[in-house]
Amino acid sequence: MLTWTIHLEGGPKRVNHAAVAIGLRIYSFGGYCTGEDYETTRPMDVHILNTVTLHWSLLPLPTSKVDLDNTPYQRYGHTAVEYEDCAYIWGGRNDSIGACKILYRFCAVTLKWDKPQVSGPVPEARDGHTACIIQDKMYIFAGYEEFTDRFSNDMNYLNLKTFEWVAVIFNGNPARWRDFHTATAIGTVMYIYGGRCDHGGDQFTNNEFYCNRLMAFDTVTETWTRLASSTVDAPLGRRSHSAFEYKGSLYIFGGYNSLLEIHFNDLHRYDFATNQWTRLKVPGIGPSPRRRQCACVIGNKVYFFGGTSPNVPLDITDESSPSDSDLIDRSDLYVLDFEPSLKTLTSLIIIQHKIECSYLPHDLRWELAIMTTDNNITRLHPTNG
Repeated sequence: MLTWTIHLEGGPKRVNHAAVAIGLRIYSFGGYCTGEDYETTRPMDVHILNTVTLHWSLLPLPTSKVDLDNTPYQRYGHTAVEYEDCAYIWGGRNDSIGACKILYRFCAVTLKWDKPQVSGPVPEARDGHTACIIQDKMYIFAGYEEFTDRFSNDMNYLNLKTFEWVAVIFNGNPARWRDFHTATAIGTVMYIYGGRCDHGGDQFTNNEFYCNRLMAFDTVTETWTRLASSTVDAPLGRRSHSAFEYKGSLYIFGGYNSLLEIHFNDLHRYDFATNQWTRLKVPGIGPSPRRRQCACVIGNKVYFFGGTSPNVPLDITDESSPSDSDLIDRSDLYVLDFEPSLKTLTSLIIIQHKIECSYLPHDLRWELAIMTTDNNITRLHPTNG
């Protein structure tokens, strides 16, 4: 039974960051927190979550000139993908240098950065794009290009065996120009959902709209198709949401629609066998409505962390909020368990009803402590923005 099982505070307070799961650890790269200095260029921070202990740690910043030269600058709106125990960071921007198109690689074994040499036509620097891995290739789609000052809907890939960039000449009608959408790889197909579109097409006219059509890009035939689906239970159009795959289905969580001034915390599943959306009702304490969070899947669990949301009580049960005028950057962690064990469900009962547990074996008390002990990297404070 799908259940929200864990809610902890005090993790890294980050918005518009990027993260990957490698083994039993999650690596979170960059992002921002309201009130921090983003005019000064500095090395990107890396936070690491041990999913066994649920403990966050901050990787020390490099000190040598060589390591500093190989480390990306702190940024937001970038992407991170995992390939062969490494994370590849591309794109994103800060408020002084702007957008970037240099490829960076972070090794989860050595905890070091480097910059692989690439060939071919490198895509324009951008932020708000998406990236995913399909058959040794990192596919990059859309985003907002800095140099041309336009929304993109081009498709590029980087061959991670040869490090050659290729601009894809595709078939069919592509997904519209957009940014802050999601791309999810399932088999050899890349599924695009949501994002911010503009009635001006590739031009920003401040006349945005939010598309809720599910588009598919087949990387074998290099063909775009629009998936037919019922509007029943379909999620409203949104941007800055999370998307992930579990056992062949696509899941959409959270996000924001500025036209409706709504932050979401709903969870939807798309079934490819029936082409139907289902809105899921999940027991347990889930995240408040939010956008620009990260979500990583490890086994049968999904880890959600960070993002920004309206400044309301943490135990909110509504799916939306009426205004974007008062936001708080989140430092929380939530775990969505698709197949919670009987021990996990029993632990939730013990925690919920504050049952005396001193008589339990040490290993069970240790697990209960993990489920209830907050981190202390950051603390919550309200911000406007």
